[in-house]
Amino acid sequence: MANRPVIKALLIDLSGTIHTDTQPIPMSSHAIGRLRAASLPFRFCSNMSKESTAALRDRLDKMGIQTHDNEVWTSIGAVNALLRAKGLTRPFILASETAEEECLRGIHDDQALPHDSVVVTFAPAQLNYVALNTAFRVLMGEHHTQRGQQRPDYPLIATHRARYIGDSDGALSLGLGPFVAALENATGRTAEIVGKPERKFFELVLNSLGPELQDREGVVAVIGDDIQTDLGDGAVELGFWRVLVRSGKYRDGDESRAGIRPPDEVCDSFASFVESLLDK
Repeated sequence: MANRPVIKALLIDLSGTIHTDTQPIPMSSHAIGRLRAASLPFRFCSNMSKESTAALRDRLDKMGIQTHDNEVWTSIGAVNALLRAKGLTRPFILASETAEEECLRGIHDDQALPHDSVVVTFAPAQLNYVALNTAFRVLMGEHHTQRGQQRPDYPLIATHRARYIGDSDGALSLGLGPFVAALENATGRTAEIVGKPERKFFELVLNSLGPELQDREGVVAVIGDDIQTDLGDGAVELGFWRVLVRSGKYRDGDESRAGIRPPDEVCDSFASFVESLLDK
């Protein structure tokens, strides 16, 4: 590990870093309490898209992991912000019920109008042939374009493109990325990713810290169990101190995989990182 710089704020992954499925990772809740006591600013940054942000917070609460308002930032919330910014009002959405409700919050979804975009989230029950084929047809304008007309340029929006996830049994399972890649391959479109590791997502979260960062010296640290999705592109571009933890989906050798920029630091767990940070 290189000499750790002064850390002025933390961006913390949830699944695989703070908890796995419905179980908190040992000492993670205690470590969060220590950060609060030390008045060190932090935000939780999650690509979790199986449920709404509110449902995720409720699930964390049941695990004994307390979160405050404006602390949890998810890719589902980022979808809603992007739909509003683009003026899209009739997306075809592959998502759970609560996630879809959050995606459409404040958007007038006129059922009489044709779809104007496709949103893909990690909703395993929705990622079947029929649904994916409908998404394909929307993107290709199959039902609203007559032969000889130019196909509409409907956007494909995805919460993330993680290739695999850490599942409840401790093994790896297929992630959202391969399904996004299938739609990209079939339609010739490139998906707009709204979650990690996109720079825009990290910047959105940083803006929420506002004045808390203005008078602080040092760098922002990002902590996660996925060397690509949690600590990739945007985290590198923004100059974050990138901390990989050996929990969740981590597998031996992840930090030295070919073609991947190594993390700045590797720790056994989120709690061990916090302990070394605050004790030092």
